[in-house]
Amino acid sequence: MEDVTVDSGPMAPRRGRPPVSDRQRQRQRLEISRHAVRLFAAHGVAATSGEQIARAAGVSERTLWRYFPTKESCVEPLLTQSVAAFRTVLHAWPPGVDLTEHLRAAYRPAPDASADGDAEAVLTVIRLTHDEPALRAVYLVLRERAEDAFVEVLAGRAGGEADPLDVRMRAATMSAVLKVATDDLARAVAGEGVTPEALRRHREQLADALSLVSRGL
Repeated sequence: MEDVTVDSGPMAPRRGRPPVSDRQRQRQRLEISRHAVRLFAAHGVAATSGEQIARAAGVSERTLWRYFPTKESCVEPLLTQSVAAFRTVLHAWPPGVDLTEHLRAAYRPAPDASADGDAEAVLTVIRLTHDEPALRAVYLVLRERAEDAFVEVLAGRAGGEADPLDVRMRAATMSAVLKVATDDLARAVAGEGVTPEALRRHREQLADALSLVSRGL
């Protein structure tokens, strides 16, 4: 019996959706977060379902739950922006420049200087955390995680002879100052929106308070 070789021709095209990149995933998570905050602000957390958030964001519920374990955790990407904005500015703190001066020039509550919509959404969800315990839990966990980044920067400034406990205490104080100042900004702009004057006052308050924390480093 003769062997028969079958030419299968070109490979069939791969079926299904192409893999999602990390950048696309983060962008989609942020978009879901924006819609979740809008719905939470309009209707409250209890009255908002995961199905409603998914529908507003234009994704399936399956996608929503793949990205977030609970509906309350949908606020994490926006809250992360607030912490990330400060962490980014802190990492960019130039040697020989006072932290107060640097913050007054560079800090905003959202990373992108043009993202006024996101800045307002960040402050909206921070206001919500005061009345929604589940959202507050997400917020406090993110704040706690941010301390490690603050420790890294402060330890680098203090040098190898710095007491690790002292550096960590300064980082915890810095995190607390940032939280109090951001909470105050969120209350101040409620119903008015983020204005240049409100941001200026926020930077001044934050810079003055943190100058005491960073003194001596």
